[in-house]
Amino acid sequence: MVPDLKLVNGAKYPVIGLGTWQSEGDKVRAAVEHAIDIGYRHIDTAFDYQNEDQVGEAINKKIKEGVVRREDLFVTTKLWVTYFDDVKACLELSLKKLKLDYVDLYLIHMPIPFKRTQEWDSWMSLVGPDGKPNSIEYDHLDTWRQLEALVDAGKVRAIGVSNFNSQQIQRILDNCRIPPANLQIECHGYLQQRDLVRFCQERNITVTAYSPLGSPQRPQ
Repeated sequence: MVPDLKLVNGAKYPVIGLGTWQSEGDKVRAAVEHAIDIGYRHIDTAFDYQNEDQVGEAINKKIKEGVVRREDLFVTTKLWVTYFDDVKACLELSLKKLKLDYVDLYLIHMPIPFKRTQEWDSWMSLVGPDGKPNSIEYDHLDTWRQLEALVDAGKVRAIGVSNFNSQQIQRILDNCRIPPANLQIECHGYLQQRDLVRFCQERNITVTAYSPLGSPQRPQ
Protein backbone atom coordinates (compact mmCIF):
# COMPACT_ATOMS: atom_id res chain seq x y z
CA MET A 1 0.00 0.00 0.00
CA VAL A 2 1.19 3.51 -0.85
CA PRO A 3 1.23 5.69 2.30
CA ASP A 4 -0.87 8.86 2.50
CA LEU A 5 -0.23 12.35 3.74
CA LYS A 6 -3.04 14.46 5.12
CA LEU A 7 -3.72 17.78 3.43
CA VAL A 8 -4.75 20.87 5.34
CA ASN A 9 -8.38 20.14 4.40
CA GLY A 10 -8.14 16.65 5.91
CA ALA A 11 -8.06 14.80 2.58
CA LYS A 12 -5.71 11.85 2.14
CA TYR A 13 -2.97 12.47 -0.42
CA PRO A 14 -1.09 9.42 -1.82
CA VAL A 15 2.63 10.20 -1.62
CA ILE A 16 3.40 8.41 -4.91
CA GLY A 17 1.54 9.37 -8.06
CA LEU A 18 1.70 9.05 -11.81
CA GLY A 19 2.77 12.23 -13.57
CA THR A 20 1.67 12.62 -17.19
CA TRP A 21 3.81 15.50 -18.46
CA GLN A 22 5.04 14.90 -22.02
CA SER A 23 2.88 11.77 -22.27
CA GLU A 24 0.35 11.82 -25.09
CA GLY A 25 -2.42 9.95 -26.86
CA ASP A 26 -2.59 6.19 -26.61
CA LYS A 27 0.59 6.10 -24.54
CA VAL A 28 -0.79 8.19 -21.70
CA ARG A 29 -4.13 6.38 -21.83
CA ALA A 30 -2.39 3.01 -21.51
CA ALA A 31 -0.08 4.31 -18.79
CA VAL A 32 -2.94 5.58 -16.63
CA GLU A 33 -4.92 2.37 -17.09
CA HIS A 34 -1.93 0.24 -16.12
CA ALA A 35 -1.07 2.50 -13.20
CA ILE A 36 -4.56 2.14 -11.75
CA ASP A 37 -4.49 -1.63 -12.31
CA ILE A 38 -1.30 -2.00 -10.27
CA GLY A 39 -2.42 0.24 -7.43
CA TYR A 40 -1.68 3.88 -8.25
CA ARG A 41 -4.38 6.14 -6.89
CA HIS A 42 -2.85 9.57 -7.50
CA ILE A 43 -2.92 10.82 -11.10
CA ASP A 44 -1.38 14.20 -12.02
CA THR A 45 -2.13 16.10 -15.21
CA ALA A 46 -2.56 19.72 -16.34
CA PHE A 47 -4.49 21.79 -18.85
CA ASP A 48 -1.20 22.63 -20.55
CA TYR A 49 -0.24 18.97 -21.01
CA GLN A 50 -3.10 18.66 -23.51
CA ASN A 51 -3.72 15.06 -22.47
CA GLU A 52 -6.63 15.46 -20.06
CA ASP A 53 -8.99 13.80 -22.58
CA GLN A 54 -6.93 10.60 -22.61
CA VAL A 55 -6.31 10.68 -18.85
CA GLY A 56 -10.04 11.06 -18.27
CA GLU A 57 -10.86 8.22 -20.64
CA ALA A 58 -8.53 5.90 -18.76
CA ILE A 59 -9.87 6.91 -15.35
CA ASN A 60 -13.48 6.49 -16.38
CA LYS A 61 -12.77 3.14 -18.02
CA LYS A 62 -11.33 1.79 -14.78
CA ILE A 63 -14.25 3.15 -12.79
CA LYS A 64 -16.73 1.47 -15.14
CA GLU A 65 -14.79 -1.79 -14.94
CA GLY A 66 -15.10 -1.69 -11.15
CA VAL A 67 -11.33 -1.61 -10.65
CA VAL A 68 -11.57 1.59 -8.64
CA ARG A 69 -14.15 4.04 -7.35
CA ARG A 70 -13.92 7.76 -8.03
CA GLU A 71 -13.59 8.46 -4.32
CA ASP A 72 -10.54 6.18 -4.18
CA LEU A 73 -8.65 8.31 -6.70
CA PHE A 74 -6.79 11.55 -6.14
CA VAL A 75 -6.75 13.59 -9.35
CA THR A 76 -4.62 16.72 -9.71
CA THR A 77 -4.76 19.19 -12.58
CA LYS A 78 -3.52 22.74 -13.05
CA LEU A 79 -4.64 26.21 -14.04
CA TRP A 80 -2.79 27.41 -17.11
CA VAL A 81 -1.00 30.76 -17.13
CA THR A 82 -3.41 32.40 -19.59
CA TYR A 83 -6.43 31.93 -17.30
CA PHE A 84 -5.46 33.92 -14.21
CA ASP A 85 -8.45 36.19 -14.89
CA ASP A 86 -10.95 33.36 -15.49
CA VAL A 87 -10.09 30.36 -13.34
CA LYS A 88 -13.58 28.88 -13.58
CA ALA A 89 -13.40 28.73 -17.38
CA CYS A 90 -10.11 26.84 -17.33
CA LEU A 91 -11.34 24.40 -14.70
CA GLU A 92 -14.55 23.73 -16.60
CA LEU A 93 -12.52 22.89 -19.71
CA SER A 94 -10.39 20.50 -17.66
CA LEU A 95 -13.39 18.84 -16.01
CA LYS A 96 -15.06 18.37 -19.39
CA LYS A 97 -11.96 16.71 -20.80
CA LEU A 98 -11.42 14.58 -17.70
CA LYS A 99 -15.13 13.68 -17.61
CA LEU A 100 -15.17 14.34 -13.88
CA ASP A 101 -17.42 16.42 -11.62
CA TYR A 102 -14.53 17.63 -9.46
CA VAL A 103 -10.77 17.38 -9.01
CA ASP A 104 -9.07 16.64 -5.71
CA LEU A 105 -6.32 19.22 -6.12
CA TYR A 106 -6.14 22.26 -8.38
CA LEU A 107 -2.82 24.08 -8.70
CA ILE A 108 -1.80 27.38 -10.25
CA HIS A 109 0.72 25.99 -12.73
CA MET A 110 3.13 28.95 -12.85
CA PRO A 111 3.32 32.28 -11.01
CA ILE A 112 3.55 34.42 -14.18
CA PRO A 113 0.29 35.30 -16.01
CA PHE A 114 0.22 35.64 -19.79
CA LYS A 115 -2.19 37.08 -22.34
CA ARG A 116 -4.75 34.59 -23.66
CA THR A 117 -5.22 34.57 -27.45
CA GLN A 118 -7.06 31.24 -27.88
CA GLU A 119 -8.38 28.35 -25.79
CA TRP A 120 -4.87 26.94 -25.33
CA ASP A 121 -1.75 29.02 -25.81
CA SER A 122 1.21 26.66 -25.73
CA TRP A 123 4.29 27.57 -23.74
CA MET A 124 6.21 28.40 -26.93
CA SER A 125 3.41 30.65 -28.23
CA LEU A 126 3.57 32.85 -25.12
CA VAL A 127 6.46 34.70 -26.73
CA GLY A 128 5.50 37.34 -29.28
CA PRO A 129 7.01 37.77 -32.76
CA ASP A 130 9.40 40.35 -31.31
CA GLY A 131 10.81 37.72 -28.97
CA LYS A 132 9.29 39.33 -25.88
CA PRO A 133 7.01 37.33 -23.56
CA ASN A 134 3.30 38.20 -23.67
CA SER A 135 3.14 38.44 -19.90
CA ILE A 136 0.53 40.62 -18.24
CA GLU A 137 -0.04 42.17 -14.83
CA TYR A 138 -2.48 40.21 -12.67
CA ASP A 139 -2.44 39.83 -8.90
CA HIS A 140 -2.00 36.29 -7.55
CA LEU A 141 -4.44 37.13 -4.80
CA ASP A 142 -7.26 37.82 -7.25
CA THR A 143 -6.59 34.45 -8.86
CA TRP A 144 -6.44 32.75 -5.46
CA ARG A 145 -9.84 34.13 -4.49
CA GLN A 146 -11.26 32.54 -7.64
CA LEU A 147 -9.75 29.21 -6.59
CA GLU A 148 -11.32 29.57 -3.15
CA ALA A 149 -14.71 30.10 -4.81
CA LEU A 150 -14.28 26.82 -6.68
CA VAL A 151 -13.67 25.03 -3.38
CA ASP A 152 -16.89 26.58 -2.07
CA ALA A 153 -18.71 25.37 -5.19
CA GLY A 154 -17.48 21.79 -4.72
CA LYS A 155 -15.63 21.71 -8.03
CA VAL A 156 -12.25 21.47 -6.30
CA ARG A 157 -11.43 19.77 -3.00
CA ALA A 158 -8.05 21.42 -2.33
CA ILE A 159 -5.99 24.17 -3.93
CA GLY A 160 -2.30 24.93 -4.21
CA VAL A 161 0.49 26.25 -6.38
CA SER A 162 3.29 25.01 -8.60
CA ASN A 163 6.68 26.61 -9.28
CA PHE A 164 6.07 29.39 -6.73
CA ASN A 165 8.77 30.70 -4.40
CA SER A 166 8.47 31.24 -0.66
CA GLN A 167 7.72 34.96 -0.92
CA GLN A 168 4.85 34.34 -3.33
CA ILE A 169 3.45 31.60 -1.11
CA GLN A 170 3.74 33.69 2.05
CA ARG A 171 1.80 36.53 0.43
CA ILE A 172 -1.04 34.11 -0.30
CA LEU A 173 -0.92 32.77 3.26
CA ASP A 174 -1.09 36.32 4.67
CA ASN A 175 -4.20 37.16 2.65
CA CYS A 176 -6.13 33.95 2.00
CA ARG A 177 -9.28 32.42 3.41
CA ILE A 178 -8.33 28.88 2.32
CA PRO A 179 -4.58 28.19 2.62
CA PRO A 180 -2.52 26.39 -0.03
CA ALA A 181 -2.56 22.65 0.55
CA ASN A 182 0.32 21.75 -1.75
CA LEU A 183 3.33 23.07 -3.62
CA GLN A 184 4.55 21.18 -6.68
CA ILE A 185 8.14 21.85 -7.72
CA GLU A 186 11.01 20.21 -9.56
CA CYS A 187 12.94 18.43 -6.83
CA HIS A 188 15.60 15.72 -7.07
CA GLY A 189 19.21 15.00 -6.18
CA TYR A 190 20.54 17.77 -8.42
CA LEU A 191 17.90 20.29 -7.30
CA GLN A 192 16.94 19.56 -3.69
CA GLN A 193 15.31 22.91 -2.78
CA ARG A 194 15.74 22.20 0.93
CA ASP A 195 14.93 25.71 2.12
CA LEU A 196 11.69 25.84 0.15
CA VAL A 197 10.66 22.36 1.29
CA ARG A 198 11.37 23.30 4.92
CA PHE A 199 9.39 26.53 4.48
CA CYS A 200 6.36 24.55 3.33
CA GLN A 201 6.66 21.88 6.01
CA GLU A 202 6.68 24.55 8.70
CA ARG A 203 3.40 25.91 7.29
CA ASN A 204 1.58 22.60 6.86
CA ILE A 205 1.90 22.69 3.06
CA THR A 206 2.69 19.34 1.45
CA VAL A 207 5.32 19.29 -1.30
CA THR A 208 5.14 17.25 -4.50
CA ALA A 209 8.35 16.64 -6.43
CA TYR A 210 8.09 16.49 -10.19
CA SER A 211 10.95 14.92 -12.14
CA PRO A 212 12.03 13.24 -8.86
CA LEU A 213 14.70 11.19 -10.65
CA GLY A 214 16.03 14.18 -12.54
CA SER A 215 14.94 15.98 -15.69
CA PRO A 216 16.37 14.55 -18.92
CA GLN A 217 16.07 17.91 -20.68
CA ARG A 218 18.22 19.77 -18.18
CA PRO A 219 21.98 19.63 -17.71
CA GLN A 220 23.30 18.53 -14.32
